[in-house]
Amino acid sequence: MILPVVQYGHPVLRQKGSRVQKITPEIERLISDMFETMHAAHGIGLAAQQVGHALQLTVLDIREVKDRPSTLQLGGVETDPHALMPLVLINPELKPVAEPVKGPEGCLSFPEMYADIARAEAVEISALNAQGERIQFRCGGLLARAIQHETDHLHGILFIDRMDRETKQKLKTELDELQAATKAALKKTRLD
Repeated sequence: MILPVVQYGHPVLRQKGSRVQKITPEIERLISDMFETMHAAHGIGLAAQQVGHALQLTVLDIREVKDRPSTLQLGGVETDPHALMPLVLINPELKPVAEPVKGPEGCLSFPEMYADIARAEAVEISALNAQGERIQFRCGGLLARAIQHETDHLHGILFIDRMDRETKQKLKTELDELQAATKAALKKTRLD
């Protein structure tokens, strides 16, 4: 089922997600719905907060992106990043292992807004997969950027928090309008 993607101004986007204690049928259904929602919106990552659930859960799939390469190491061996896709990360922990580089980012919760954001070029990840098994890997390029973006969501951090002042100032009018529209829609829903 395609879920509504919450937009900037919705309070759940600022909530730190609770750790997932157990892979229940409800969590399995949420994972399935998140993939369907992400693919329908042509995204490469989606955090539980973006569909209204404050949980440490994100889904990713970079297979459709051909112009922004990724790297992957499993057990120290270079591997095709597509081998992990589609990817579910539950309770992820990441450690930057390279210097930050600027690169373009967008966010499904900020329609049609893009900015260059500085993020570590490579990260090491430890998380549970959809079966509740521990997975560990090192990745770089687009996959590293997407995982950092989604992991930020799990802690209530948005990509606008990582923008430089000048970029955020350029987007101020659009951000203010989106936030106001979201808050108005939430208020209307509460009144109905």
